[in-house]
Amino acid sequence: MKIQLKPLQLSDANTLYDFFQKLPASENGKNNRAHGLSKEEFAVWVQKEIDSSHGKNLRDGYVPGTTFIMYVDGKPVGVSNLRHYLNDNLKKDGGHIGTHILPEYRGQGYGNIIKLETLKKAKEMGIKQVLIFNHDDNIPAWRTSEKMGGKLDSINIVNGIKTRKYVFDTSKL
Repeated sequence: MKIQLKPLQLSDANTLYDFFQKLPASENGKNNRAHGLSKEEFAVWVQKEIDSSHGKNLRDGYVPGTTFIMYVDGKPVGVSNLRHYLNDNLKKDGGHIGTHILPEYRGQGYGNIIKLETLKKAKEMGIKQVLIFNHDDNIPAWRTSEKMGGKLDSINIVNGIKTRKYVFDTSKL
């Protein structure tokens, strides 16, 4: 099995369109803003994501972040977003990393892989402490956080949802 975590690229827009349409629009605190877009709108969205990774044209309250696609044997199975740093809002809700696995690939360990590979990218970027938030009722996600070495920092109610905040020390990767 060959695993690759690659940054989203405009040249991949045509091949990734169906992938993003299969990901749920909103689930467990993760929003797929590309869901439901036309192919033309999707290409514009991809360019905005790439711009974000370079800190260009950020919306108010947003920070630079890189979108990665995880390929398994050449097929896209998951997506992660790595925020390059956190503002005060993201320290309370959001964190550095969000991941999303296609429904048909869940329960096969890909959540562990994408989280670990994205943590490695954070380490490469010089991020020493990574925050990840998981909804308390998303048991597979927070178990993955614990399995990957995340230390439970707190459990809080965020926007009416019980949320677990994990801290990862990237020097231990």
